[in-house]
Amino acid sequence: MLDSYGALWLFIVLMVSTPGPANLLIMTAGAQQGFWRCMPFNLGLITGKLVLNSAMALGLTLLVQQHPGLAKVFALCSAAYMIWLALRGWNAHLESQQHRRVLSFRDGVLVHPLSPKTWVMVVLAFSEFMPVSPSFAEQYFLIPLSFALAQLVFHSTWCLAGVLLRRALGASKGLNRSLALLTIAVVLWALLLA
Repeated sequence: MLDSYGALWLFIVLMVSTPGPANLLIMTAGAQQGFWRCMPFNLGLITGKLVLNSAMALGLTLLVQQHPGLAKVFALCSAAYMIWLALRGWNAHLESQQHRRVLSFRDGVLVHPLSPKTWVMVVLAFSEFMPVSPSFAEQYFLIPLSFALAQLVFHSTWCLAGVLLRRALGASKGLNRSLALLTIAVVLWALLLA
């Protein structure tokens, strides 16, 4: 039993800690807004993933498996939304710290439910790492709360990396636009894999 939990947690750590649209968005936000101003966005990311995990536990996985076209629609919506979020900071270097548009809790809530990478990791977590006859706690709490804890740690780490990049390189047009383009490239790459 502990071995299967260990495999689940290793999977979650590897999925949540690696570069993806959400991690690059929060790194960009950290570079543009600072660590503490990103926390509502970070909490929104965690909440959105909790909602998606809960929906999967309640049977959304079956709906997606029965209607594969639905996943394509989510992938296209996701790409458009994340590209829009990345482009919001395109000219952040021109805005003063007080007038800079901050990514909000609401912005974060929508990222994971629309993310193709998130859908893949959540479906795999429930289909490959859930025991054959899961208990109520395993099905409805283990995976969602494990993802939430990993997100709190790793999204915060990516945000801090953005803050450190800004300190090292300064708030520049090059940094803002490079991070936006990197995020867009990862989003498009994820879209092609979806």
